[in-house]
Amino acid sequence: MKNPLLALALSLLTGSTAMAQAPANFLDAKASDPIAMGWMIGSPPPPERTIRFEDSSFLQFPQIRWTFSHWRELFPTVGVSRGAGPVSRLPVAQRTDLDGVTFTTLGANQPMTWGQSVAANYTDGIVVMHKGAIVYERYFGALKPEGMHIAHSATKSFVGTIAATLVAEGKLDRDAKVSRYLPELKDSAFGDATVGQVLDMTTGLEYTENYADPNSDAWNFVRAASLLPRPAGYSGPTTSYDYLKTVKKAGEHGQAFAYKSVNTEVVGWLVSRVTGQHLEQVLSERLWQPLGMEQDGYMQVDSNGAAYAAGGLNLQLRDFARFCEMMRLGGRFNGRQIVPAAVVADIARGASKANFAKAGYATLPGWSYHNQWWVSHNDNGAFMARGVHGQACYVDPKAEMSIVRFASFPLAANGNLDPTSLPAYDALAKHLMAHPR
Repeated sequence: MKNPLLALALSLLTGSTAMAQAPANFLDAKASDPIAMGWMIGSPPPPERTIRFEDSSFLQFPQIRWTFSHWRELFPTVGVSRGAGPVSRLPVAQRTDLDGVTFTTLGANQPMTWGQSVAANYTDGIVVMHKGAIVYERYFGALKPEGMHIAHSATKSFVGTIAATLVAEGKLDRDAKVSRYLPELKDSAFGDATVGQVLDMTTGLEYTENYADPNSDAWNFVRAASLLPRPAGYSGPTTSYDYLKTVKKAGEHGQAFAYKSVNTEVVGWLVSRVTGQHLEQVLSERLWQPLGMEQDGYMQVDSNGAAYAAGGLNLQLRDFARFCEMMRLGGRFNGRQIVPAAVVADIARGASKANFAKAGYATLPGWSYHNQWWVSHNDNGAFMARGVHGQACYVDPKAEMSIVRFASFPLAANGNLDPTSLPAYDALAKHLMAHPR
């Protein structure tokens, strides 16, 4: 991408309504393999193969194919502990027939196989589970089975699930004003928004994500959150929480879905406030330890040590699969009920399709957004966690299938991958239901 700062903002924040487009003028997945290209190899690496935070080269393409599997080397982070318990077992029953499953792409109506879609989407790692067993697992580029990868906005669904659980436990009131729990935000746009409106991103905010304007709200947010190098003489907010205090209201809350990552920062703050713990501690105690995760995860933090709730989670692919499979199983995994079944059922039911339609997502007709999850309302009841550049957890209850993917697609918005991802997921579900083993 020509403008590295634009790439960074798009990568970390967007839920773009852009139509799907092919990655024209980009190296393909094989040619952009970060190991073959020699990124960050050597002590030190040669200047032309060095990736840095300071010049924002870390989010240019093809550098992102290395960056997304090495986030901790560029940002301050804090660990999400798996504890000392045993690792939960993931049975393996690999199948050889899935790469040949065919489907037709959205819009272009071109035939494609599952195997071709894996490469077309610049997949770094992918796991398909069916009836509780891994039936497909692949790794590419800089990601190894034991490695970590940035989840980007799929992080939101982890945070939203915990917040929804706290609502079920009576620790958060979905209908209460945010200012009841966070009086620091009483004079901001969030002060008179409800917890539910923040969770469903139906807040009315004077907040633009105009990436052509370096003075837009989105740029100010990423600077405050330490996601972007700050220019000389910068005098704005220096933490995420301080930035949230400056957001003003525009319009009415509860009228329309509008994807804005600052909502999730409020959700993360709410979780920390009502639990009295840092977000990474809550993730550890409520998810990592009971799920029997294989490895510690980690969260990117701002200059005040607050975890970036909107997109800072890094984790192992198989651990991502454990979380996704737990959601498929109605919140139960590793021999225990980790998330209340009613919470998962509520997420899967979704929210207002009419409110969602106002956002104009061309590749997601009939969908909705609820508790930081994307809900398809299709015949199989599928719902998703989605992160830019292709991060995904796809839950298909009827097909008894869950899919997790880490990727480094050249363009940020998932509208660019949906035409070769969503029909591929549907085709795989149909194949597995028709040919169970």
